[in-house]
Order: sequence, then structure tokens, then C-alpha cells
Amino acid sequence: MTSAVPKPIWQDALSLCRDLQSGRTQAMDVMANVYDRIEQINPTINAIVNLLPRAQAMSLARAADGVPLENRGPLHGLPMAPKDAVAVAGFPTNWGFRPFSQPVESKDDPMVSRLRTAGAIFIGHSNMPEFGLGSHTFNALFGHTLNPYDLTKTPGGSSGGAAAALAARLLPLADGSDLGGSLRNPASFCNVVGLRPSIGRMPLNRGFGWYGRLATTGPMATNLRDLALLFSVMAGPDEADPMSLDEPGHAFLDALTPYPTSAPLRVRVSRDLNGLPVESSVTAIVEAAASTFTDLGADVSYGEPDLTGAMQIFQVQRAAGLRVLGQTLDQRLPQWRDEAKDTAIWNIEKGLALTVDEVLQAELSRTALYARAAAFFQDVDVLILPAAQVQPFDKNVDWVRSINGKPMATYLDWMSICCMISVTGFPALSIPGGFTENGLPVGIQMVSGPRQDLHLMRIAHLFEQRTSYALQRPDLA
Repeated sequence: MTSAVPKPIWQDALSLCRDLQSGRTQAMDVMANVYDRIEQINPTINAIVNLLPRAQAMSLARAADGVPLENRGPLHGLPMAPKDAVAVAGFPTNWGFRPFSQPVESKDDPMVSRLRTAGAIFIGHSNMPEFGLGSHTFNALFGHTLNPYDLTKTPGGSSGGAAAALAARLLPLADGSDLGGSLRNPASFCNVVGLRPSIGRMPLNRGFGWYGRLATTGPMATNLRDLALLFSVMAGPDEADPMSLDEPGHAFLDALTPYPTSAPLRVRVSRDLNGLPVESSVTAIVEAAASTFTDLGADVSYGEPDLTGAMQIFQVQRAAGLRVLGQTLDQRLPQWRDEAKDTAIWNIEKGLALTVDEVLQAELSRTALYARAAAFFQDVDVLILPAAQVQPFDKNVDWVRSINGKPMATYLDWMSICCMISVTGFPALSIPGGFTENGLPVGIQMVSGPRQDLHLMRIAHLFEQRTSYALQRPDLA
């Protein structure tokens, strides 16, 4: 990187999109600025892959500038690079796996279709770990993505490329997906906002529509205003989804309205979700967030829902989904194990070895857990807790082996604080919560009850307005 890197020409995505819609800003100017920054910064942080040649991107922007104002959607002319697990017509979908360097897609994923209808211009993909497995973004195909706040650290994962691109202001908006924290972890590590919506809020991406459903796509942004804009486009009913929720996407623009103050906000705080190991630098920031809510007049106390058995449920239902992946790989690429990383092989083999009794017990246990968690939120507006149990760690460490001297049994356990929340299916997000003494970002995870996405976003917006952490940018240019 050099001192010649131009600054981004946008302050926030919401204002930029309104200016592109009205014609006050030209898509060609935005695209040129984005490519100038990508060309200078991306070779270092490696956030965006499968990048469209600049000339083709400029041609698409020129066409966008010719669209009549009355025909412009809410994301008109906005450059975007969906996660490399999401099909975009005209691009390959690699999943971070070297053997998947395949022909380009002919059809958009349903979420991408919504973004394209809203006017977005697709310029590539954001990097991710192999098959999206693990909260650290590296793969043998594209290499490591680095954290813009410290180039020796990981940006997290699996939506690490998206979070790093946002933090470095290579893109105004980004998308991700979340099974066990893949939106929340990189948002925490990169000082951005990542929303894991309620199951059924987003169009069905792939995999299970009913049983064992853990994963969802979701929006990422540098602030809640921008997140609400993107979510208003991405979210909404999907007739192909058996668990689809009814609210239209535009309802979530109401997240920008003031939070109602007729009664004190009921906040519960959990330092460690009932005993998980968490680094002291992280718990200190959770404590500070609790104080912020106290200053806001909230009723703040400590406690957490009873999530007994959540990690066992998570491990089994995650493995069930990976069983399907393993069967597909065995058919398409019988030698796939020669190319895959050890943790991916272990997790897929765990799925292939599942018994019927394990699968049935996980479903029964999850049903009981859901009831307990829903009862907890009858008297609670929001639960705040760490979004990751550790601060961003060395990029050369493949996964966290121990926390506070406690060994982690698998490559998933250091993210239990997100995995366990995933089992509920409730909406959860990570929002910038502060910085460690050595300048690394730490996010606060916020969770609300069943289908309370809008409620959660309003509370997070209230916290964001009271703090200024999201305004602290990495020193890249």
C-alpha cells in the first residue's frame, strides 16, 4: 500500500445510495473510487476474490448511470461482492476450495436476485474459509484474508472477506452467512456490524428447509443505518422456504426510528454464557457495554437462558448438514480428502458417522431448549454477551487451541458463545463494543427473543448512537 490510496467518496452507504438514486452521485465515480482502493489495498488484505476486470465494472457503472431516475432501485449502482458461497450469475462459486474452480454460474442465488433487482452491481466475491468451515478466513485457493486493524491478525470467519472489505472501505455494504457465528465473529474482529436474522427471515439459500436448520444469510455494514438499508432489500417472504416469515423487507427500515421509551429497557448481561472461558480483554468490554445501557436508563441485571446441551445439539445438527456435503463430494470428487483441510475432513466424517438416534435426540433436545430460551425472553428485551470468546488472534494460527488455559476439544469450541445462540434460531448481531489495550476491535453480541429482529436492531441502534466505536477506522488510507 502507498500514500496515494484515495479516500472513499462515501461517508455511509445510506447517503451514498440515496445520492445514486437521485443522480447527485454517478455510479462511474463510485466504481472508479472502489477500484482505486481495491487495487491499492486488496493485494495486502485479500478480502475480495474473483474480481471483475476494471473495464467491465466501469461499463456496468456507465449503464447504471443511463437508467432513468424513476427506474432506480434502493441499491442502484452500488458495487457489491457477495460471499464466495453465494451463486452470482457470471461468476464461479468456489467455496474457498481449490477443486471448485469451476465454470461461471448461470443463475443468481435468490438473495443475489433481490440485490440485483434493487440495482446492485456485482464485481466479485468476498473470501471465505474452505466450505465456510471455521471462524478464520484462509484457504488453499485464494490464501489468507488479513484484519485491516492489524495485518498480523485474522479477520475471523467465515464471512471474513466481507468484514475485512467493509473495515477497509473497499465496499460500502456486504453480505455474509452465519451457522455458528460466521457473521458475528468477523464483525467483532473487524469493528463492523453483522446481523444473524431469525431463521426464515431471509430467502432459503441451500440445505435443510426444516430439520436441523442452523444457517442463514444476513447483512453486514459499518453501522446500523446502513445495515437496515441492506436488510430491507435482502429480507422478506420466500414462497420456496417452508419456514419463511411474513414481514416484508421494507419493515426493517423502521430500525432507524427512535427506540420507544415508555418503559425501561430490560437488559440481561452474560459475561460467559454460564461458564465458557472468555478472555479478560473481552469481558471488560462487555462490562463497559452494560454500563452504557445503565447510563441509558435500562434495567440491567446479570443472567442467561438455560442452554444446557446446546453445543451437543449444534455439533450433531451441523454434522448432519455436512453429511450431505460429504456425500456430494464423494460422488463428484472421490479424492476430495487429498485437497481438504484436516478440520473439514474431521467435521464431514463426523456427519457421515452419525446415527439415527443421535439425529433424533438432537432434534428433541433442541425443541426443549427453544422453549426454555423463549421463556427467558418473555421478561427480557435483549441479552448482551461476547460476540467471540477471544480477541483477534494471529493469522498463522489455524484455530484457538485454548482459552485462559482451558483446552478446546474441537475447532468449533472456541466459538461456543455464538454456536449456542445459533441453536435457538433467535435473531442475534455483533456491534462494535470497543477496543483492547493493543487496539484490536471487540464486538458485543446482542440477542432478542423469537422473531424480534426489528426490536433487536432498534436496541443496537440506541447503543451505537451512545458510543463512537464504529467511527474508529483502521489506518490503511
